[in-house]
Amino acid sequence: MPKVSVYKVIDENEQIDVAKADEIELSDAVWATPLHRHAIYETVKMQLAKRRQGTAATKSRGLVSGGGKKPWRQKGTGRARQGSIRAPQWVGGGTVFGPQPRNYEYKVPRKVRRLALRSALSAKLSEGGLFVLDSLNFDEPKTKRMLQILAKLGADRPLLVLEAENENAVKSIRNIPGALALTSGKINVYDLLNHSQLVLTRQAVANLEEVLA
Repeated sequence: MPKVSVYKVIDENEQIDVAKADEIELSDAVWATPLHRHAIYETVKMQLAKRRQGTAATKSRGLVSGGGKKPWRQKGTGRARQGSIRAPQWVGGGTVFGPQPRNYEYKVPRKVRRLALRSALSAKLSEGGLFVLDSLNFDEPKTKRMLQILAKLGADRPLLVLEAENENAVKSIRNIPGALALTSGKINVYDLLNHSQLVLTRQAVANLEEVLA
């Protein structure tokens, strides 16, 4: 079983320090998963597809206003026959096969999504980008305090994963460039890959292992 150090935040006279408290063993089922690039690719593609609005639209000749009258008679003018000035070959005419509102969303099987998540978590551990805090308590939003904690850990672009909603902690990190806070239930592959370090609370680790193991 892989092991990871657990750090405790020490706050004395507004001076922040982070000291090693103990070690915990991590579940092989979650944290020792081989890198599965295709599962990660499919999961990230699914996440990005869900973000697309799909509202692009063009007007066909039936939707463009005007053009109800035939511009000239069928024969005898020497010009090509035309039925409407809103046909696609006319300036201001309708568009042929243009984009229409659509839903880009598609689903990846749950087993594949969980495999991708376990694979991404294991990669963070093997790269040395995983930090575990014993707990993280904020009585009030304090960006300076959060910056000091992250600096002591050596995390410059962290994804902070909490065991439950913590408004003060979220407000403390949201103004830090490149940092993001999520609960363990909202952790996802895209955000894992988009951040250099992963910072979890001890309980968040337990929550993830309970769901993914």
